[in-house]
Amino acid sequence: MENAVEEIGYELQPNDIVFVNTGADKYWDKPEYLVKGCGMGKEATLWLCEKGVHVVGTDAWSWDRPLPLIAKEFNETNDSSIIWEGHFAGIECGYCHIEKLTNLEKLPSFGFTVSCFPIKIKEASAGWIQAVAIVEE
Repeated sequence: MENAVEEIGYELQPNDIVFVNTGADKYWDKPEYLVKGCGMGKEATLWLCEKGVHVVGTDAWSWDRPLPLIAKEFNETNDSSIIWEGHFAGIECGYCHIEKLTNLEKLPSFGFTVSCFPIKIKEASAGWIQAVAIVEE
């Protein structure tokens, strides 16, 4: 994460929102969508939180690595700490993540505003949003 932020020539500020563009959205409606995207682990998620970032998003199926890859590693190692480690980083540092975004490649690397309009779901721990990026020209 640190290298990626450095490459775009930006210094993260508290309350920034970070989107991770993996290209996975190009596989939406295809079986391979479930195994696309790099996924964010606990260390990367906590690093963002330490920088003051508490809202993140990705175009992939999950904030974490693809589930079949996690399952394969778990079967080999029996290490349960790798299961949803990006999600569970929220136990140590409160953050909100957005999954299954599209068109992230159309956004500039930084300098835009994001608004998220939630769809309320009774007694749920997650739900849908309409994410809108506002790009000033």
